[in-house]
Amino acid sequence: MPNAAPPLLPFTGNDEADQLLADDPNALLIGFVLDQQVSLQKAFSGPWELRRRIGTLDPARITAMDPAALEDAFKTRPALHRFPANMAHRTQDLCAAIVRDYGGDAGRVWREAVSGKDLEARLLALPGIGEMKAKTLIAIIGKRLGVKPPGWEEVVPKHPTLGDVDSPQALAAYQAGKRAKKAALRALAGGGGRANGEP
Repeated sequence: MPNAAPPLLPFTGNDEADQLLADDPNALLIGFVLDQQVSLQKAFSGPWELRRRIGTLDPARITAMDPAALEDAFKTRPALHRFPANMAHRTQDLCAAIVRDYGGDAGRVWREAVSGKDLEARLLALPGIGEMKAKTLIAIIGKRLGVKPPGWEEVVPKHPTLGDVDSPQALAAYQAGKRAKKAALRALAGGGGRANGEP
């Protein structure tokens, strides 16, 4: 019997948004696309707010939208991101890839992966998903969603990620650890450098 999806992924502080991340694979992927140069909570609340604004997260419907209309949905105050136009384009690109490669079913990205390496390659092929985000998604997909294709252990990160977050308290501890690590790295670099927005 496959593992049931968790009741929510506690990344936002909004139970409805957290539930959506667990229930809708496209919401989870859009959240990762948005997770750049904004707070983690804002990024992962984005899919819930986008659905509220346009009435859907269906990849085919988002792909078919007038790009200007999708941009407007992102720009409406409060804007969904610091760079709403750019992120509207990235979200539409992601949805187009899901439609083209997975028939509009984002969950097929991991349900049909034949190995850990295949899962990683599928995630890396998605627009807006780089190496760090793919690794974190692998952790969430395995640890929180219960999907672990053969060899999953070889590609899952050994360091803490959002895949280890199972409560608001765990999220707070995870973010505190991230801040401490970034502060230490800045100190080593003499105060230079800039934190990237990836999880």
